Amino acid sequence: MLRHALYLARKDLAHRFRARETWIWAFVLPVIFFYFIGTVTGGFGRPTGDREWIAVWAPPDAGFLAGQLIRRLEEAKYSVARVKGTDALARYTRSLEIPAGFTAAVLAGQPMEVKLTRRGGGQEADYDKTRVSRAVYAVLADLMVAGKSASAPGPTDFAALAAKPRALTLKVESAGQRQRIPSGFEQAVPGNMVMFIMMVLFTSGGVLLVTERNQGILRRLAATPLSRGAVVLGKWGAQMGLAAIQITFAMLVGTWLFRVDWGRYLPVVCLTVLAYAALVAALGILLGNLARSEGQVVALGVVVTNILAALGGCWWPVEITPRWVQTLSLLLPTGLTMDALHQLVSFGAGPGAVLPHLIVLTAAALIAGWAAARTFRYQ
Repeated sequence: MLRHALYLARKDLAHRFRARETWIWAFVLPVIFFYFIGTVTGGFGRPTGDREWIAVWAPPDAGFLAGQLIRRLEEAKYSVARVKGTDALARYTRSLEIPAGFTAAVLAGQPMEVKLTRRGGGQEADYDKTRVSRAVYAVLADLMVAGKSASAPGPTDFAALAAKPRALTLKVESAGQRQRIPSGFEQAVPGNMVMFIMMVLFTSGGVLLVTERNQGILRRLAATPLSRGAVVLGKWGAQMGLAAIQITFAMLVGTWLFRVDWGRYLPVVCLTVLAYAALVAALGILLGNLARSEGQVVALGVVVTNILAALGGCWWPVEITPRWVQTLSLLLPTGLTMDALHQLVSFGAGPGAVLPHLIVLTAAALIAGWAAARTFRYQ
């Protein structure tokens, strides 16, 4: 039976790659989604943990306080790019514009306004606003302290203040494992990989079964020495072959083009995604068994995939959603897989943390495979 199943899987997989839709949905659209969603949520090509760039325009007469503000921005984990004109600010995601006569006006007690501009919104934009505001207030606090010893504080007063030992320090210790919410390509590449595996296996696998049943191809298979089990196993094998190619392609593109770090436990990451693919492959066959037309398969496949992707955290980190959504996501194959990937890739957890995920996905794949075999029909 295994030899017959492998033969059928090989022929079925080769047939799928003759269709241009397979190439588009398995390889072209995922890369587009990687780039688009990753750029919107994190910035193209910026590895997680790197300093963000902020452009600063300070006119020649801005004075030494502009330099103090830039120093505070660097302490806030920014890489500062001092541009030579306001026109260059538009090339950066975030920029700060310091007005002319900044230092003189502040020392004279006149209110001045620095302008922060950032493309995009959400939590990242709020975080930028907080960090820049903190830098501004730190300069004002230094100015108040330096003003106590000099009527017109200058750069030497600020340098002396910075050299003084701090009377009050804050000691920070980790109370546990830090769980930094993934963003950018660290979220977009695994999330869209999980989504497109389901999309392709649901639609491609289900449509092919319905087409072969309507055209009488499956009836002809029934007249061959191939057993029902060999046919179902062969169809599942073709699904898994396509999924394995998708996974390999997505992870290589994510690594080389989008610089995604898959963590220390790459074999466990691959095992997790393969367990998910085994479940989705069986569900795709089950969908093809129950549907009566290609239109039903496509409609159900697309709708179900988008719902499960949204609720499972493929489009955005599920960690930013309400608690009930996070609980619900663990009941879905997409959510369970994304949680396991976040544990391994983003949170630095070991294989033991995702063992329950692997057990559930494998058990669900076996149940779905049994259901697919029971409902399989030649006509």
